Amino acid sequence: MKLYFDIDTQIDFLFPSGALYVAGAEKLIPAIARLNREAVEAGNKLISTADAHAEDDPEFRIWPAHCVKGTVGQMKPAATLVGQPILEKQELNLFSNPEAERMIREIAPEECVVYGVVTEYCVKLCAMGLLERGYKVRLLENAIQSISETDAVEFLREFRARGGVIAKG
Repeated sequence: MKLYFDIDTQIDFLFPSGALYVAGAEKLIPAIARLNREAVEAGNKLISTADAHAEDDPEFRIWPAHCVKGTVGQMKPAATLVGQPILEKQELNLFSNPEAERMIREIAPEECVVYGVVTEYCVKLCAMGLLERGYKVRLLENAIQSISETDAVEFLREFRARGGVIAKG
């Protein structure tokens, strides 16, 4: 069984009106929606992650306020929702939520498929964290979006060097 990870595809990141818009990310929505549907229809598992910050979150000293709990910006686009569990996290790394480890261990995937935003931050931490835990990981290059092309290229190089696979989804 495969375990799909839809990383932080939230309104604040995906749309130009979002609080921390990632340029071009809105173009990912059809691919994310298709991948999420296909994962569930094929009998695989899907976990979506979502930033969930308090109004005074310490992260806002580094980044503009975004994905504040209960706001429209924290929501995921309706097209990407297929009844999957949404794992909220207050930090960049999904593994900061102890529930992540439990969920992944219970599913015991043969392969993990990762996509979403932002390539060189939350997507990177998910993909590298899975590799470090011994999972086979495939990253879908046509369903990720970066802020810094240079940082994204460096991450992709490191990801491949550690055994990750980059593919189209």
